[in-house]
Amino acid sequence: MKENKGVLILHSIFWAIILVGAGVILITSTSQVTVKRELISFGVFGILNVSVFYINYIFLIPELIKKRKKYWLYVIAFFLMIGIAALVKTIIAVLNPADMMIVRGHSSEYNVNEYFIGKAFVGGFFIISSCIIKFTIDWFSSERIQRNLESERREMELQFLKSQLNPHFLFNSLNNIYSLAYQKSDKTADAIMKLSEIMRYMIYESNTPTVSLSKEVDYLTNYIELQKIRFKDGAFIELTLNGEIDDQKIVPLMLISFVENAFKHGVVNDPAEPVKINIIANQKILHFSVINKKSHLNKDAQGGVGLTNVERRLQLVYPDRYKLNVVNSATHYTCELMIDI
Repeated sequence: MKENKGVLILHSIFWAIILVGAGVILITSTSQVTVKRELISFGVFGILNVSVFYINYIFLIPELIKKRKKYWLYVIAFFLMIGIAALVKTIIAVLNPADMMIVRGHSSEYNVNEYFIGKAFVGGFFIISSCIIKFTIDWFSSERIQRNLESERREMELQFLKSQLNPHFLFNSLNNIYSLAYQKSDKTADAIMKLSEIMRYMIYESNTPTVSLSKEVDYLTNYIELQKIRFKDGAFIELTLNGEIDDQKIVPLMLISFVENAFKHGVVNDPAEPVKINIIANQKILHFSVINKKSHLNKDAQGGVGLTNVERRLQLVYPDRYKLNVVNSATHYTCELMIDI
């Protein structure tokens, strides 16, 4: 509907310009105005001009160029239509020489060849204008379709990446709870409750393009508390929040992979080397960092899904608006992410 409205407006503007131009010529003409001459010029000739415009617009371009790719046939039809329109106008003029064969504003007369050539140029103008408008509209329509297809492709890819993330986290959490249950730990019930809260966020609250940063922080906090339950000697995490946490928006489930990797590959039970998670937000920038001491014992054969996933999501939803710096030193692993929000 919106596209059809735009096409109608463009056509209306074109014909309004033509009518204004014709009116200016009529007003500024110094020759005697006759009803018969203007009826033929604006009536009969106008119908012919509109006809060649829309025959080209509706039939010749779609059928011969776009559908059948018969460019040579289109060129023949192009000049044939100009010739026929000019010939019809010339015949009408010759049958009404006193009105039609007089040059506007002058006492001189057209000869037949001059009149035919002049009307051929007029016909060519309307057909070329038809081509310009048609190809312009089709180009914008094609661009719009491409943008929609690209947007749909991006959305499908994001949904696929998100569907990978949820089971990946769920499998890890269930493994942890299984270990607690196997050990008959009293922490099992608390772990299940924390997992329930996390899954509620993942299923019901994260199905929007963006969520408040405060909700994402609550999700990270629940995840950290769930992970702490499985460490007998305690897990030491320093989560620091600064800035306008409540006022900012972020794509959901964007930060979890960095924190998850700290638990998977880092030392979290050393009070002298706690995992440091820092979040700073203002009106323009979100700064997020995770620093953890590396563990050479805690390896995950399935590792790589999380960070590969999150980096691809960053490329899709924050193109040219993020910086991700990962430092893998001999003793520590540092992830630093800055997003222009």
